[in-house]
Amino acid sequence: MNWTLPRLVVTALIVGTLAACSTPPAPAPSRPEASAPPPMPAAAGLPDDTGPLPPPLVQPKSRWVPVRWSELPGVTDDALHEAWNAWIKSCERPVPPFTTLCGEVRQLSIASSEEQRAWLVARLRPYRVESLDGNAEGLLTAYYEPLVDAARQPGNGFTVPLHRLPASHGARKPWYTRQQIDTLPEAQAALQGRAIAWLRDPVDALVLHIQGSGRLRVQEMDGSVRLVRVAYAGTNDQPYQSVGRWLLDQGLTRDATWPGIRTWIAANPQRVNELLWSNPRYVFFREEPLEGFDAGFGPRGAQGVPLTPGRSIAVDRLSIPYGTPVWLASSGPQVQLNRLVLAQDTGSAILGAVRADYFTGWGYEAGEMAGRLKQGLRLWALWPR
Repeated sequence: MNWTLPRLVVTALIVGTLAACSTPPAPAPSRPEASAPPPMPAAAGLPDDTGPLPPPLVQPKSRWVPVRWSELPGVTDDALHEAWNAWIKSCERPVPPFTTLCGEVRQLSIASSEEQRAWLVARLRPYRVESLDGNAEGLLTAYYEPLVDAARQPGNGFTVPLHRLPASHGARKPWYTRQQIDTLPEAQAALQGRAIAWLRDPVDALVLHIQGSGRLRVQEMDGSVRLVRVAYAGTNDQPYQSVGRWLLDQGLTRDATWPGIRTWIAANPQRVNELLWSNPRYVFFREEPLEGFDAGFGPRGAQGVPLTPGRSIAVDRLSIPYGTPVWLASSGPQVQLNRLVLAQDTGSAILGAVRADYFTGWGYEAGEMAGRLKQGLRLWALWPR
């Protein structure tokens, strides 16, 4: 928001996610009275996990039911060191009750998966995340960081600007709509000199607006090419409307994924502005350097730490607090996932107990996966014992 954001989804692109901006962490769960489930046998290759189970925990939008580690699908197979990179990022902005564990997490960064798994079992308890009415099934979508060619100056086909916040942004709320920004002289005058860079395709610009951040392969005025990031800086405070929903409501398509939307655009180029203006929200950006080690991570999520491809998720923070390690299981036509991830972001469309938006990374392949991923989901929050 919202990978910023409020964050963004490309299935939820269409449904309406913006990259997230930081918000305070949700309160720690409370413990209601409840009886513990019966013990389960340990899975092969899993350290011993015996003893009585604690009572369930309750969050504002979810109920967490304690389980044995053996309930987690694929728990002995995951390449945990990949998730450890994301966890160390979370430790840059630690939140209770994980603050005291960060020293151990850092020490285990070069440990084997077996050692990391044994530590998880010893220090954390898995809780199955359910809705307050007991439903443990939910929805997984995905988002990504677009990679787009750009230029510092308009011309040679680069005609679509990405703007910084206008100086008058705080004086007028809501600010001009997307259509007014494109057509009204007074709106254009307020944005004079505020362009960060220029793109070729207005649809690429819309994708960046919906995702809330992106990477630009930008041609500088001296002809050199640099890689930079444009990160979410604010909006015009207009309501978000899904362009995919607009197409569906108009009866113009049955495929509201981004590949489906681009197919419709290719067949109807004269209606592009009509499509774009159906979403009045407009996003402003700030430029950030993207060099060296930073290039291996995504934009900062709502927790305030850089996102890790394949290991960061956006959640409803009233169901799962930021910084929580989560076991994610999802099976569907697009991907099979059983892995440790970190709750590090949120988004305007990511609402509910068992709901996650999976950060796929950046570039074409990440966009293709994010554009089509929409399948069932189960989650287990891993909470200190």
